[in-house]
Amino acid sequence: MPAGGVMMYKTVATGGTFDHIHKGHVALLTRCFEVGERVVIGVTSDEFARKEGKRPDQSYEERVAALESLIGKKFPGREHLVAKLDDFFGPGIASPEIQAIVVSGETAQRVPIANSLRKAKGFAPLDVVVVDFVLADDSKPISSTRIRSGEIDTQGKLTKGEG
Repeated sequence: MPAGGVMMYKTVATGGTFDHIHKGHVALLTRCFEVGERVVIGVTSDEFARKEGKRPDQSYEERVAALESLIGKKFPGREHLVAKLDDFFGPGIASPEIQAIVVSGETAQRVPIANSLRKAKGFAPLDVVVVDFVLADDSKPISSTRIRSGEIDTQGKLTKGEG
């Protein structure tokens, strides 16, 4: 382990819809870049989002552009790859190079399934790095769903008006 006690991995993965990039996304990506030299970021395709009952306000292309802009500003020069997610697992399953997955508590439950699929391919299991939810001013998790509904803004501040 390097100084500070943080395990460094050569390659880590994470994923999400990344609609209305918010403080929770920033926390997730910050942890990815803290523990990984290279970060593979799966972004849910429009088609997969619809299958999962999500209705992002932004198209896949807009979400990827916003994500790349954030990475360029907050993590300049860091090695990363953005990949389209058409299922829950994406490149985390397909690549033996990925050593760890960075997830929220909400998505950590899928990792055992991912590791079973990796084992079937002869790959090592993924280590799991869980990132705590970032809470809005009302002590509930910040989410794109809440932002879309007008309850909160991307910083977790309660919006004025109805909702």
